[in-house]
Amino acid sequence: MATRLVHADSRLPRLLDEAARLFRSQGFGGSSMRDIARAVEMSPGSLYCHFATKEELLAAVYLKGVDAISAEVEAAVAGRSDPWERLERACIAHLEAILRDNDYAQVVVRVRPSDAPVVCERLIALRNRYEALFVALIAALPLPTGSDRHALRLLLIGALNGAQTWYRPDGRLGPRAIARRFVGLIRSGQEALA
Repeated sequence: MATRLVHADSRLPRLLDEAARLFRSQGFGGSSMRDIARAVEMSPGSLYCHFATKEELLAAVYLKGVDAISAEVEAAVAGRSDPWERLERACIAHLEAILRDNDYAQVVVRVRPSDAPVVCERLIALRNRYEALFVALIAALPLPTGSDRHALRLLLIGALNGAQTWYRPDGRLGPRAIARRFVGLIRSGQEALA
């Protein structure tokens, strides 16, 4: 019995990888548990031993994606004290993470929590946990009194996430330059209001 459990658990990373790949390429709605089971050469019944529903599998993929992006952002700002530099470095890390050929990050950006009503609240909680990093970064900025920090965060994260639809690797600007320009525009706009 213990050998069987170890064997089943050893397939979990591949199962998550294939689910992330399919959710990215076919969309959450376009990927079935049968498709995922086939991709990992597993019977659908065995797949259900790991995850009772496709939504539960999505939540596991989403968690792995959020954790990976969060780790990159946290590492990018570690040891930095200037609030504008911290925000810029966080934006660079975020943009590089979502533009890299990474299925998990793409699932986080592309799959909306409302696409999976059964786990919607869990996905929102994961998204909010990640965005709390940006709440803290923006809270530390020396902005004019009355600045709408909430709207600023939504604007910035929306612009960063939107890049996955229009960014071209052979374009004029790379992820670092784009992130720097976004933060520069925000900073100059806020300083003009001061």
